[in-house]
Amino acid sequence: MKTNLNRRQFTGFLAAATIAGGESASAADEMPLFDAHIHYSHDAWELVPPQQAVAILRKAGLRGAFVSSSNDQGTQMLMAEAPDLIVPELRPYRSRGEIGSWMRDPTVIRYLEERLTKFRYVGVGEFHLYGEDTELAVPRRMVALAREHGLLLHAHSDVDAIERLFRQWPEARILWAHSGFDRPEKVREVLRRHPRLTCDLAFRGDHATGGKVDPAWREAFTEFSDRFMIGTDTFTPERWHYIGSHASYSRAWLTDLPTPVAERIGWRNAETLLRRPVPPKA
Repeated sequence: MKTNLNRRQFTGFLAAATIAGGESASAADEMPLFDAHIHYSHDAWELVPPQQAVAILRKAGLRGAFVSSSNDQGTQMLMAEAPDLIVPELRPYRSRGEIGSWMRDPTVIRYLEERLTKFRYVGVGEFHLYGEDTELAVPRRMVALAREHGLLLHAHSDVDAIERLFRQWPEARILWAHSGFDRPEKVREVLRRHPRLTCDLAFRGDHATGGKVDPAWREAFTEFSDRFMIGTDTFTPERWHYIGSHASYSRAWLTDLPTPVAERIGWRNAETLLRRPVPPKA
């Protein structure tokens, strides 16, 4: 029996988020946002307790947030506080120190299997995975688990790893964290090859300065207005206090785009990703 997020809560998230997000945005006369890259890891729990963390998200005018944590207890604590706001992902990490070792640790698979049995998630990640490491047994089993459960993959990866992930699972929904820290021209190339790839813009500022969108990124946003989404990346506890200012920064540069494009990147694409089905395993 899965706990914490029942089927009614899970399928009703978008409607609840629309109401909650709409009210906060109306009060502040601001565009609502969906943050695609939030972590609430073990070293943040005392500095920013769950109630305070949720208050920060709501004050920023978020209608939803993809949340993953090292370890998953952090995500579950936020889910208990705000099931209408938190969209849970499952990281293959039990602590920060596993970022560089998880792909060679078979106990990670037992951890993922246990959590997937107990709770509901929309995705696996964010995970760090590069190049040939994608072919190791642990990442391959993780991808298989995501496929079995119909979950998206939130990958902090280079282009090589993205290509390998799609070869393992051509129908995957992959959310490319930080858009690979790659140039917009390269990001566009990869997006053209993979129609089920989406991109977050977390922890990068080259796409906009002073409320103005960079010309090369403007071309990317125009060509693929349905494939980008914003994200803060609270990879340290202190980053939680940046969520509000990041939301303001995002709203400023989004206003430099046509309204339909701004709304897609600001929140619609994330919600569309949640609705997009994964074909069943053959």
